[in-house]
Amino acid sequence: MFVDRAELSLTAGRGGNGSASFRREKFVPRGGPDGGDGGNGGNVVLVADPRSASLVDYKFQRKFVAQNGQGGSGKKCTGRTGEDLRLPVPVGTLVKTFPDERVIADLDREGMELIIVRGGRGGRGNFHFRSSVNRAPKRCEKGETGETTTVVLELKLIAAAGLVGLPNAGKSTLISKISGAKPKIADYPFTTLSPNLGVVYEGTHSLVVADIPGLIEGAHLGLGMGLEFLRHVERTRVLVILIDVSPWAEHTPVETFHILESELAHHKTELLAKRWLVAANKIDLVSGRPAGLAALKGLCTRRHLPYVEMSAAAGTNLDGFRRRLFALADES
Repeated sequence: MFVDRAELSLTAGRGGNGSASFRREKFVPRGGPDGGDGGNGGNVVLVADPRSASLVDYKFQRKFVAQNGQGGSGKKCTGRTGEDLRLPVPVGTLVKTFPDERVIADLDREGMELIIVRGGRGGRGNFHFRSSVNRAPKRCEKGETGETTTVVLELKLIAAAGLVGLPNAGKSTLISKISGAKPKIADYPFTTLSPNLGVVYEGTHSLVVADIPGLIEGAHLGLGMGLEFLRHVERTRVLVILIDVSPWAEHTPVETFHILESELAHHKTELLAKRWLVAANKIDLVSGRPAGLAALKGLCTRRHLPYVEMSAAAGTNLDGFRRRLFALADES
C-alpha cells in the first residue's frame, strides 16, 4: 500500500521527578540531603530513511509517545534519561504544522534528522536546595512535561523525471520497458493507483523516473484522482508529457497537450518552468502522417519543446527516447 500523507500526534517523554532523600549511614550523624535529579524525558525524532518508501506505517498508528525520564534517588543518583523515539520516514518527506500546514522541515537528504518535540527536563533533587540556613531541605522538583504537537507528513517522491499523461496514455507500459519496474498494466483507465518508481540506465549513467497516476480534465477542481499525486512531480528535473496519438484517443494530440498543461498550471505554475519532453506514444498505431500528429509536432517546434515519437508497447524508438531524456536531465 502506498501512503503519501499522514497526520501524527507526537508527545515527548516527561522528565523524572527529583528525589527528597537524606544520607542515613552508621557512624554518619546528621547526614545531609542527597536526593538526586530526575532524568530528562526522551525526544521524538524524525529520520529520513532510504529503506522507507511510503508513510504506510503511520496510516493506522498515529499517536507516538517517547519514554519518560526516570526519577532520581538517594546518594545523589540521577535518574536514567528516557530513550529518544526515532521514527523513520521516506527521503523527501515534508513536515508541516497542523492544521495550517506551514512547512517546518524538508527531509530531502538521506540521514537527515529533526527533533520535532523535546523531552521535559528532569526535576532537581533536594541536594540542590541545601543552604546555611536550611541544612535539611525537603524540597525537590517534579519533572517537566514533554512537548506535544500534531504534524502533517507529506511525501514528495524524489525522481529525476516524472511521466505525466491522461489515463491509458501508456505511462506504466513505458516505465516497465525502460526500467525494472513492474507496475500493473491493463487496457483500461486508472490502472495505476499510486506512483511507481523505476531506475533507467544509459551506459554507466542512471536516473529515477516516476510514473504518476493519470490526470483528467478538471482534476484541479477535484475531479478524478490524479491531482493528489501531482506533488510527486514537483521535485523532478524533467517532465515527460506522454500523449496518446492513436486514432482511438479521446482527444486530439494538441487538445491533450493543452489539457495537461492547464492541469499542471493550476496545480503549481512553477511546473511550467521545468524542462519538458513531449513524447508522442503509440506511433505504431498511426498510419501515414495524420494532421493531429503534425499539429502536435508543429506546436512543440513553435514552443521550442523537445519532441520524440515512439511506441512503448512495440518498443519503437525507446533508445531515442532514453537518449533525449538523459540529455535533458543532464542539462537541468
